[in-house]
Amino acid sequence: MSQSASIWVVIVLALLAANLPFATERLFALLPLRGPKSLTLRLLELVALYLLVGGFGLLLERRAGQIAPQGWEFYAITGTLFLTFAFPGFVWRYLYRRHA
Repeated sequence: MSQSASIWVVIVLALLAANLPFATERLFALLPLRGPKSLTLRLLELVALYLLVGGFGLLLERRAGQIAPQGWEFYAITGTLFLTFAFPGFVWRYLYRRHA
């Protein structure tokens, strides 16, 4: 896989993973829960998915060659980008008014 394709795979995966906690009442879309998920649980799931997508990106970077060192700035930017990707799912779950 080319480097450009790897970048796009990580971006699309991050977009899907960021919206997953808001799209379903199951934990990680796999494990059923007894009641509805709270916002706290959704945010914890969001952090776990951020780490999972970051690990996948690191794996792709390792396959491409030498891993570039990252400082705190890298994690601040990718974290805010992941939260920005999660915004449509948050709006759909908490702000969108459904007409009955």
